[in-house]
Amino acid sequence: MAEPGPARTTGRDSKVGKVMSTEDLLVSKDDGVWTLTLNRPAQRNAFSRPMLDAWERTLREARDDETARVLVLTGAGSAFCAGGDLSEIQEKWRRGDSIEQKNQLWRGVLRVPMALAELDKPVIAAINGAASGAGLDMALMCDIRLASDSARLAESYINVGLVPGDGGAYFLPRLVGLGRACELLFTGDPITAQEAERIGLINRVVPQEELLSEAQALARRIAAKPTQALRMTKRLIYSGLESSLKTSLDMSSSFFSHVLELDETSSAITTALERISKPRGEQEKPNDN
Repeated sequence: MAEPGPARTTGRDSKVGKVMSTEDLLVSKDDGVWTLTLNRPAQRNAFSRPMLDAWERTLREARDDETARVLVLTGAGSAFCAGGDLSEIQEKWRRGDSIEQKNQLWRGVLRVPMALAELDKPVIAAINGAASGAGLDMALMCDIRLASDSARLAESYINVGLVPGDGGAYFLPRLVGLGRACELLFTGDPITAQEAERIGLINRVVPQEELLSEAQALARRIAAKPTQALRMTKRLIYSGLESSLKTSLDMSSSFFSHVLELDETSSAITTALERISKPRGEQEKPNDN
């Protein structure tokens, strides 16, 4: 995979064509697909306050921007994300009491998963290299995960005496089951991308040089789907994880009735009916519905 350009600024936004860059986060926008690149390769894309500020702001913008359809998250250089900067964490924690430490988490890294939770648009993680600790947690909270064949993933908190601080204990059991999640969280052992695919932690493994292009191609396919149906489908999926069947079906029927009133749904149904009414030899392969 080609590495993003250095495009480092003083921290203020700079716009070049369709690319908006900050010092630690690059954002490119192409036909409804926003690609966010964590851009601290020398630090294995460990979090910084400017990165987290820009990350949260970009997610809020994507939530409210109707032209944003699908987001792709990846890292610059050889790593996806190393999570928190341990030296910075240690220094901050030495200066504060436990309440202040908790508040620092809420004012810092935890803003990103909260912003993601409010985003009803698909997010794809393109895990281009090592993802550890909170870096892996950030991938877990995406909707779809592709990983390069050289990626290694670890819930490494326990190795430095920490507890999962960014949603790993919440997301991981939901993805791989309780027993496997406990093993990964209790040991902190890294696993290969191939093993991650086998246990359902990622969707699939992709050759390193094809990872970003495949993730963006998938994003474009999804972005081409009817907008409101896509967003409501994501809401149904995640609300269903926390609700009863009756509640989920009630929500589903409400959404179903709503989208039937939309022009984009009418157009999609008309197109589908036209396709299936053609003689068999003239029918197009139904690869988008």
